[in-house]
Formats: sequence, C-alpha cells, structure tokens
Amino acid sequence: MVQELTRPTPLRRGAAPDTAFAFLDGEFLPVRDAKLSVMTHAFNYGTGVFEGIRAYWNAEDEQLYALHLKEHYQRLHRSCRIMRIGLPYTADDLVGITLELLRRCNYREDAYIRPIAYKSSPVIGVRLHDLEDSFTVFAIPFGTYIDIDHGISCCVSSWRRTDDNAIPARSKITGAYVNAALAKTEAQEAGFDEAIVLTQDGHVSEGSAENLFLVRDGTLITPPGTDNILEGITRACVLKIAADHGIPTAVRQIDRTELYVADELFLCGTGAQISPVTSIDRRAIGKGERGPITAKVTATYFDAVRGKAPQYRSWVTAVYKR
Repeated sequence: MVQELTRPTPLRRGAAPDTAFAFLDGEFLPVRDAKLSVMTHAFNYGTGVFEGIRAYWNAEDEQLYALHLKEHYQRLHRSCRIMRIGLPYTADDLVGITLELLRRCNYREDAYIRPIAYKSSPVIGVRLHDLEDSFTVFAIPFGTYIDIDHGISCCVSSWRRTDDNAIPARSKITGAYVNAALAKTEAQEAGFDEAIVLTQDGHVSEGSAENLFLVRDGTLITPPGTDNILEGITRACVLKIAADHGIPTAVRQIDRTELYVADELFLCGTGAQISPVTSIDRRAIGKGERGPITAKVTATYFDAVRGKAPQYRSWVTAVYKR
C-alpha cells in the first residue's frame, strides 16, 4: 500500500514560524514552548498592555532596522502605570532584549514585534491589585496589514470609541481592543475594508486601530489626544515629516461630515503603516485615489523606516552587528 504524502500546512498570515523565538519570564525560548495557563488573569480579564513594533528588512544593506524601539517601550511603561503593572525592565533593557530576540530569529524579511506586560496570577476575580505581573515579547515575519498602495474603503462605525474615563485609548490595553474588533468586523462584513470610529459626542476619533489624518485646502489635520485616540508613534512621525516638507498641519477636532469633503485622507499606525483612504460611506475622497500630500508623506516614511533617509536615521536601530 502506497503511503499518501502529506503536504505541510501553509503558514497562516500572522502565525509564528518554527524559527520564531519569545522572551518569557526572563528567558529566551522557541515560541512553541512559550505557554501560559488558561487561568492567567490577563487571559480571563484583558488585564494586559502591549505594543506593536515593526522591523524593516533592507536588502541592499542586508540589515534589519527596528523602528522606534525606545519610544515604543517608553509608551509601554506609561500604559503599565495606568494598569498598575510592574515592569522590572527599563526601556533600554527592553530594547536590548528585543535586539537579542530578533538576532535569534534571524529574519531576512520584515518582522513584527509584540511585547506584552500582563497580570499573570492564575486566579479568578476581577481587579488590578494583589496580582503578579509578567512580561513577554515575541517576533514574527509580517508584511502589509492593509492595502497601502491602492487605497481602502471605510465606513463610519456604529460603535463609538471607548472614553478615557471608561477604558483609556491612550493606553494599549489588551481588553480594550474588543472595541476595535467590533468596529472592524462590522465594517468588513458590510463590504468595507476599515472602520472609522467617533467619540461619544460625535467627533472623529480614529480608525479601528489606526490614527487618522485628512487634508483640507492643503492643511494636514488630525484629531487631538483628548478625542480618545492612541497617542501614536507613527502619527508623530507623520507630523514631523509634514513639518520637514513645509506642509501646514493642525491638531483639532474633526466633524463627521469633514470626512466626506476632505481632499485626501489616510490612516496610519505601526501595523497599518500609511494607508490611503479612497472612499468613506461610499463617497469618494477627492479623486478617489491617493493624493499628492499622502504620496509625499508615504515616500518619505518608507525611506526612513528602511534606513534610507539619513535625516531620520535616529528612528531606526540596526539589528545585526557588522
């Protein structure tokens, strides 16, 4: 009897390959061996905080460049303070751990890094106090999250962004991303690529998990931190690039109908990168294609993150020693 050959199961997008490593409870180990109890508090109650960090492969330099490592870990520390999570590593410590992790993974392609600080006690009972804290970080190969070339369609979600007095958006709390999941699924099942969420008083906040910029009359506009947005690191990069190009910017509240009359609009974030929006609620944005300001910001951003722009060389850290 001839034995039927079995083909390897294709790796699902966002899954970890066999070569992936994690840092958990003070040691490096293969991702497949990094396991938590089903009773872990953060798993049961969402009591964790996280970051998303990208590393970009530059084939010409044969180098992997990690983007804004220290800034991400400084924000992780701020999130920990909000959630009363003790993190025993400084931002510089975490940068060193992450560089070692990436070297062990030895990726020669774009990668995504996910650090998580969380309540690790295996107990039932909702609270933040009298619980143990743990930290882990892992890295996987990761390409484009949403379409950054041809543009995406969005809808204004029926789900409102969580308020700072309920679940603060400026902290990347694991449990808070249920809000983003509800908005994203609603949008995609209705035939759109992404969702735009509003604040409780009806002003534009951000995408399901991305910051938002629009262009009106040559000015690049983004909502303020007080409109329940994540204080995005990519958002800060965009504002810096705009200033360097002499593009006027404004940080102010945005009305819903301003979305419909915008000349250009894009979402941005570590995962989304810079994603032009070509329609909202089936209304074309501008000419229904990526606009010139979006294109200029995008080109500069991708040169910067791959270590090709000397002006922004401080944004990236080379992973592999030369």
